[in-house]
This record gives sequence, structure tokens and C-alpha cells, in this order.
Amino acid sequence: MQSIVETQPIQPRQRFKDLPISSVNGFLGLGIHAALSIILLFSQVLWAFAWPIALVLNIGGGVLWFLMWNSYAIINPNEAVVAQFFGKYVGTLKQEGFRFFINPLYGKSRISLRINNFESSKLKVNDVNANPINIAAVVVWRVYDAAEAMFEVEQYKHYVQIQSEAALREMATKYPYDAIEEKDIGGITLSGHQDIIAKQLQASVEARLSQAGIAVLEARISYLAYSTEIAQAMLRRQQASAVVAARREIVDGAVGMVELALEQLSAKQIIDLDEEKKATMVSNLLVVLCSETDTTPVVNTGTLYQ
Repeated sequence: MQSIVETQPIQPRQRFKDLPISSVNGFLGLGIHAALSIILLFSQVLWAFAWPIALVLNIGGGVLWFLMWNSYAIINPNEAVVAQFFGKYVGTLKQEGFRFFINPLYGKSRISLRINNFESSKLKVNDVNANPINIAAVVVWRVYDAAEAMFEVEQYKHYVQIQSEAALREMATKYPYDAIEEKDIGGITLSGHQDIIAKQLQASVEARLSQAGIAVLEARISYLAYSTEIAQAMLRRQQASAVVAARREIVDGAVGMVELALEQLSAKQIIDLDEEKKATMVSNLLVVLCSETDTTPVVNTGTLYQ
């Protein structure tokens, strides 16, 4: 008989969020420190007639006097100090200035809340049409929750780099580099819709970094090109597409001009042409209008049928 192993449901883990912590003005802390120094000096007088009390004051006050030097912290603008008590998270202090912690045993770690720039390396990926491209992006980010950045991930700056590049790779595989193939015409492309791509890239990166207490202010492609092995072929293809599009415009315009000429000749009854002459006239006009070089006119001194 096979035994059935019962699995325990996975308990959701605790997520760390910034908690405010109490502190006082650092200069008030200096006053407390100075008052403790006076008490230690006064305890020296008690050695003559109350040495047990003096001993307790000297030992306890001396230890506290040295520990209190760990209670001071200078908080710069856009900076946070994360306090821990023997490994346990206590709170986050974001109030700038010279501050004094009540508990001198707090361990303090500094986290910058300033805006940061990160530019990814040039990644080689395949777009939605399996064409290899080189792509890079710039991500503007900042920490908004110091506790999450410190305790939820390992080395949050490295985490930003890896997750940003992963989001960029995912984005590049969803869209074509350019609308070359017929199925891509009218859709979103990496090269032609920079603003739309930037918004989607920002949302993708922010979704990955939100659990680390990091906000993404902007994410935008900074470099985009075909890989070297297909760059020349794609360039010729783009040139051919441009030539075809230009020829199409020229032909459409020439046909309209020929049609207008025949209509006006017929309406004003300038000349009566049969179908054969109309075909000859259309052919000559199209050659003149669609030719890339200047045409050489030939003067007919005979009749129309010679």
C-alpha cells in the first residue's frame, strides 16, 4: 500500500515595511550625555563615605556613558536609517538632521532614498520575428521603502540590474524591430513606438521591483539596432521597401495625370483618338512620368498613324 503524505500549506512569510521610530533632537541627547557626565563626577565624591553607591554609579554610569555614543545619528536629506535591536527590525528613521536614539544598543544601517540611474548593457535578443537585435535601456529608480530594500532582497542595487535586464529581454521578444513584414504593418514596433514601449517597459520593471521597495520613475530604450550578422541584409531590405513605396507613389500619381489628360482631351474635343492611339498615348505618358532620367522627345512630322 502506498502511504499518503500530507503536505502542510505554505504559510505566507512576513514582509517588512517601514515603521516610524522615535528619536529626539541630537543636541538634547548631548545634554543628557553631559548630565550623565556630571553624575559620574559627583559619584567620585561618594567614595569617601558611601563607596557601594559610588561603585554602582561608576560601573553602570560609565558603561551607559560609552554606549550612548552609539545613539547619535546624522540623517542627510533623502536618506533613511534602519534600526535593528540584536538582529530584530525596530523601525526606520527618515527625519533629517542630528538625531538621538533612546536605545543606545540599536544597530544602524543607512539607505539612500535619492534618484538613481541604471543603464543596462547591450543585450542580444530575438524580436518577435526571430531577428537578432541589440538593445539596451535606461532605468530611473529610487528606494521608497528602506526596510523592504534592505530585508526583502539581497543587494537591492544588483537586484535592480538583473530584473531590469530581464524585463527588457521579455519586452524585446514581444514586438518586431520594424514593420517590415506584412503582418507587422499597423502594429507596435520597437523602433517606431518609443513612447508606448517606454510605458510598457516601465510597468514591467516596476512590477518586478515593487517587492524590493523600489519605485521606477522612467524606463526607456537607449540603444536599438540589428545584430551585425543581419544588419546589412536588413538595411538592403529596408532600402528595397523604401524604393517600392516610392515607385508606388510615382505610379499612382502618373496614372492620375494620364486619366486627367484623357478626360480633358475628350471633354474639350481637342482630338478624337481611337483605342490604339489612346494606348500609345498612355504608354508614352507613363514612360515620361515614371522614368528616373530625362526623356528625349521625338517630333513626329507625319500623321498620327506614321
